Amino acid sequence: MLSAKEITFYKEQGYLLPKEPLFSEEKQIALSAIFEEHLAAKGEKLSDELDTPHFRDHRLFDFLLAPEVLKVVEDIIGPNIGLWSSHFISKEPGKGRRTPWHEDSAYWKGKFDQLDKIVTIWLAIDDSTLENGCMGVVPGTHTNGFSEYETVQKDDNSTFQTEIKKGTFKQEDVVWFELKKGHYSLHDARIIHGANANTSPNRRCGYTMRYFSLDMKFNEELNPGHLIYYAQGENLAKNPLVYV
Repeated sequence: MLSAKEITFYKEQGYLLPKEPLFSEEKQIALSAIFEEHLAAKGEKLSDELDTPHFRDHRLFDFLLAPEVLKVVEDIIGPNIGLWSSHFISKEPGKGRRTPWHEDSAYWKGKFDQLDKIVTIWLAIDDSTLENGCMGVVPGTHTNGFSEYETVQKDDNSTFQTEIKKGTFKQEDVVWFELKKGHYSLHDARIIHGANANTSPNRRCGYTMRYFSLDMKFNEELNPGHLIYYAQGENLAKNPLVYV
């Protein structure tokens, strides 16, 4: 799925924009329909809080564990793969919240014995643009270690209460992930990334699919109730995997 040049770029920069669909058009339509069901049934949750939907809806494994997905993941982290998490993140028109600058790894510290073999696929359910709050990354920051964080202002329309300290990086260094519906990006769990609020008239939804190498050891004590799933390969760290 990925060329040697693309894999090298990902290793050096911490992200990749393949600029092509992940699934067939028919399969993308089916996934979008599942998302619409979850959105309609969200109840009191905000539209960006549809986390781990695969725990409740096993239809999503047809996408999360699909051969075309696992081939991409294998190119990045190797053949031994576990499914860590997934999340529908929808920013509603005119009110979708800002995602403060952060490293996923900062929130996952201790959840695994290492954090260098976790990759996220961000699949566009809707077109993702600067106007509707697409994600951006700071290239190369996946090798910097943990950043310093500060508290987000109380009146800030944000998904998190903390963010990377201002001045840590230059805004002009940010690469914005503008994606067509059905296209996808890849990013390392350690890279600095974030997204602006959606002030446009268009919704912006993405489906994040997160995978880890089964060379890594999952810490059950710091992940109470969180299920991890076998995708392919050998469970070298003897993790407590669920098989579907």
